[in-house]
Amino acid sequence: MDTIFTNIGSSTYTLKVYNRSDDDIVVPSVRLRLGENSGYRLNIDGMAGKTFENVEILANDSLFIFVETTFDIQNLSTDRNQFLYIDAINFDVGSNQQNVELVSLIQDAIFIYPDRDNTTKVIETLQFNVGGEIVDTGIQGRVLQANELNFTNKKPYVIYGFAVVPNGETLNIDAGARIHFHSNSGLMVLPDASLQVNGSLSSDPDLLENEVIFEGDRLETSFSNIPGQWTAIWLMEGSLNNTINFATIKNAAVGILCEGDPDDNKLTITNTQIYNSSNFGILARNSSVIGENVVINNAGLSSFAGTFGGKYNFTHSTLTNYWKNGFRQFPAVLLNNFIVDEDDVITITDLDEANFNNCIIYGNDNPEILLEEEADPAVDFNFKFTNCLIRFDNNNGNLTGDNYDLNNILHFENNIYNEDPNFKNPDLNHMIIGADSKAINLGNTIFSSQIPTDILGVDRTIAPDLGAYQHIIFPEEE
Repeated sequence: MDTIFTNIGSSTYTLKVYNRSDDDIVVPSVRLRLGENSGYRLNIDGMAGKTFENVEILANDSLFIFVETTFDIQNLSTDRNQFLYIDAINFDVGSNQQNVELVSLIQDAIFIYPDRDNTTKVIETLQFNVGGEIVDTGIQGRVLQANELNFTNKKPYVIYGFAVVPNGETLNIDAGARIHFHSNSGLMVLPDASLQVNGSLSSDPDLLENEVIFEGDRLETSFSNIPGQWTAIWLMEGSLNNTINFATIKNAAVGILCEGDPDDNKLTITNTQIYNSSNFGILARNSSVIGENVVINNAGLSSFAGTFGGKYNFTHSTLTNYWKNGFRQFPAVLLNNFIVDEDDVITITDLDEANFNNCIIYGNDNPEILLEEEADPAVDFNFKFTNCLIRFDNNNGNLTGDNYDLNNILHFENNIYNEDPNFKNPDLNHMIIGADSKAINLGNTIFSSQIPTDILGVDRTIAPDLGAYQHIIFPEEE
C-alpha cells in the first residue's frame, strides 16, 4: 500500500474477490489478522469494519473489498523515522484459510500548518500590511518561526497552506531535504526575505540523495506524476537574492512564481528540474531570472513565461513542453512586455533582455516560442537566441513581424530549427539526449566555459552539446 506519512490517510485501495464456481458460496470469516487492533480499515460491499462473518459471494460473481489506513508512527516506534507496518486479510479459517498480505511504509515528518481556533474552527489566514492597513488575503498559512528557518534532511517536511518566509529572514534548505505540500499549499517569500535551496550533485541519478525535492504529500506511485497537486514557490516582489541549486520541483500548479524586481538578480536557478506543472514551470512577471542547467518539461501552459517585461538569461538549459493532459494554449517559451487589467487597459514595460544561449527549446507543438510585443518606441523589447536548437516552423505564416525574422542576427544567431533533439523519453521527463541528437557539439564554447559541467556533473568544456545534458548512448543504440 505504498508509503504514507504519519497521521495522513492513505488512498483507498481496492481488492476484488471472485467466486469462479457455479455455486453460491459463503465465506465463514473475513477479518484483519490483528482484528480490532489493526491499523487498517475494511469496507466490504458497503459495510465498514475489521471483522465480518458469513460473507456471501454468488456464483460466478465477485465482491469488492476497500482497504485504507491512517497511522500515528509514535504508536509504532519512538526512535525511528519510518516503520514497516504489516497485517493481512484472512479469508475463512483453519485449513481453508487464504491470506492477502497488507504492507505499508509509515514515514515520520515535520508538519507545518496554520493554527486553528478550537472554538470557531477557523483556520489561520495570512494577513499583510499594505500601506499601513492590515489586509486579510484569505490564503491559509502562517509565518515560519525563527527555529523553522532551516529545513534539514533528517525528516521530510509536510506543509499545509502557505509557509511564509518573513520580512528580513532567509529560509535555508539543506541538501537532501524533502518538502511535501498538501493541496492548495506552497512556499511564499516576502519582501526583503530570501530562499536559499542548497542541494548538491547526487551520485545516484534515480535516488537523487543530495537533491532538494519539492512535491505533493501523496506518496503513492499513482500520484508520482500528477500535475497541480500543490500551488507554487512564490517569490514575491521585493524578495531578494533567491537561489535554487540542485532541486527537483514537480507536480505544482506553478513551479516558481517570480514577481517584480527586474533590475536585480532576483532568482538564480541552477542544476534544477521542473516537471508536471498544470500551468507554468516558471512564471516570471517583470522580474529577473538567471538559469543555468535548468530543465523544464510538461506544463499545461508554458514551461517558461517571462511576462510584462523583465530580465532573463538562460544558458545550457532544456526548456521543453510535451504536455499531453489536454489542449495547450502557449508554447514552451513565452515572452511579452505587457499586462492587461480587468478593464482591458494595457500597461507596457521594458523587456530589458531575454537571452537564451546553448539551449534546447522544443516540444510536441510548433512553434515553441512566442514573442508578444506591444510596440512602443519608448519601450525596449530585447531578446536573443544564440546557438540553440528550436522547434519553430512558421509555414502557415501566422507569426509575422521583425521579431520572427530568423535571419536577423540581433535576435537569432547560429541556431538550428526543427531537428530531432533525441530525448530519451520526454513523456517520463527523461530529457537527456542520445547519440542521434542534432544538438551534439553545437554549443558555443564561450558559454560552456562559464558552465563547465552539465546537470549531471559531466565535463562539457571541449565539445559542448546544447541543453542541460551532454549526450549519452542509450542502451538500444549500443
